[in-house]
Amino acid sequence: MEMISRYHNYDLHPMIRVKGCGACAWEGQTEIAGEIRRRIAELSAPGKRVTVCLDAYPGVETEELLGLARELDPVKILDMEQCAKSEETLNQEFEDYLTEDRVFGVMCHKDLRTLFQEEKLRQAEQEIGAVPEGTVVIVGLGAGLLCEGDVWVWCSLTRWEAQLRYRAGRPNWHCTNTDAPVLAKYKRGFFIEWRLADRYKKARYEKFDYVLDTEGKGRPKMAAGDAYREALRQVSRRPFRMEPYFDPGVWGGKWMQRNFGLDPEQPNFAWSFDGVPEENALNLKFGETVLKVPALDLVLYCPHELLGERVHARFGAEFPIRFDLLDTMGGGNLSLQVHPLTEYIQDTFGMHYTQDESYYLLDTDETEETFVYLGVKKGADPAEMERDLRAAQRGECEFPADRYVNKVPVKKHDHILIPAGTVHCSGKNTMVLEISATPYIFTFKLWDWGRLGTDGLPRPIHIDHGMKNIQWDRDTDWICENLTGQAETLAEGAGYQVERTGLHSREFIDTYRYTLTEAYTARTGDSVHVINLVEGKCARIESPDGSFEPFEIHYAETAVIPASVKEYRMVPEQGCTVRIIDASVRKA
Repeated sequence: MEMISRYHNYDLHPMIRVKGCGACAWEGQTEIAGEIRRRIAELSAPGKRVTVCLDAYPGVETEELLGLARELDPVKILDMEQCAKSEETLNQEFEDYLTEDRVFGVMCHKDLRTLFQEEKLRQAEQEIGAVPEGTVVIVGLGAGLLCEGDVWVWCSLTRWEAQLRYRAGRPNWHCTNTDAPVLAKYKRGFFIEWRLADRYKKARYEKFDYVLDTEGKGRPKMAAGDAYREALRQVSRRPFRMEPYFDPGVWGGKWMQRNFGLDPEQPNFAWSFDGVPEENALNLKFGETVLKVPALDLVLYCPHELLGERVHARFGAEFPIRFDLLDTMGGGNLSLQVHPLTEYIQDTFGMHYTQDESYYLLDTDETEETFVYLGVKKGADPAEMERDLRAAQRGECEFPADRYVNKVPVKKHDHILIPAGTVHCSGKNTMVLEISATPYIFTFKLWDWGRLGTDGLPRPIHIDHGMKNIQWDRDTDWICENLTGQAETLAEGAGYQVERTGLHSREFIDTYRYTLTEAYTARTGDSVHVINLVEGKCARIESPDGSFEPFEIHYAETAVIPASVKEYRMVPEQGCTVRIIDASVRKA
């Protein structure tokens, strides 16, 4: 197999310049402590107590915050974990949410305050009240539960960085599970810690005096709260990119290494997440200082502008569209899998919508047949398929996938639709742009070709869940009629072609492909749009009325166009043909 590298212009660290706030950011602990001390001095007076909250997302290093706290010359430092319930008590209280499954839990809807002992919170409040004068610093998650603070610093961390810290041995919040499997730590974060913390900070955005970026160990950066909120408002009114991240996998390939300039020493890269605000970061540039912050903050703080009214009405402050890349070029097949039906994910896991998805073939190996597995074969017997899956799981045989599942040939720019309940996986030597709904961990693996995970353990298999969700009527005839070859031309003229490529009627996402040699104007239609340049070196995204600065997107990059943009013009490089895939939430 020979892979041809394309353009080498993929931006791994896209920056968003914030206008008018260049003097509102600080870098390094000394400078940051100096700014907080300046603010304390403004508030200080004889006989007055000034309270500083260093409130933190789960995963932020407490020792770093305590070091910052000591530089503020306090008369008292209070660590919030001293008020927490015991690890044993928390494990008991969250047992039903964590479950015994290696991967899946149940979404927790408790309040952050439930992590703490009420008696200890009251005692801490009394200790603070007993300080007549000087600076008191409260450190850690939930600091604002004791008091809002005269100076309130929100200490931020992305979920991806939290996961990297889990892998490096960091335990979950107020836990001693340093040596626990990463899957167990992630599950506790995903189903419990992150939900409680996001709900907590969402209600308090307007009250934060500062936002502290703690992504780089020993390299803190900080912006004023007003400047940070203004930055989010600016981003919600213009196209933008998030910072992607990449991860190896047992089936991973080499395409992204070659095209994106990734670390050549890594054995492969399987995933790229370039359009997942729950885990991606925004790089906000205040003057010369760049803060890396959770893109989720934008979703939580500016949902109406970002999502659009009709999308927000349906999903709330939740980003419903996900773009990611799956690289099997020189790798192997993905796991054979199925996603839960809507009622199943609601009843079993507490999620209110499911992971419908699709595979857009960004590239394929042209020297051999490439394929995806899709839907059950006509006449496949459920009992026989389950019997063979369970025998394969026990290691008694290889699962005969070709006997039960259709093997569909694919080529570059094909778009395969995969509503939940459809058995599927991409084969080797493909480069897939996966366009899907956002509940991205709810994949029931049926067969993983006998492989071990990168941790050396068998990858989790969920045949019980899977068999309850496979739709057996989605057989050979049905998938040919409904899931493959569905592109239709909607408009065509000099310099443009507009095609609708999906998705299936059971899926809430609509996708359109623009093939352009001339500029073309599209409308958001009161929905956020997510786009990817699937062909061509680069294209500009312009505002017809000049409401945002021109934005450039490069080959294979994903960008978000907020609903508030209303109109955007796609302009190909002069003399070149580009193709852009564009996803939005379908109108009812």
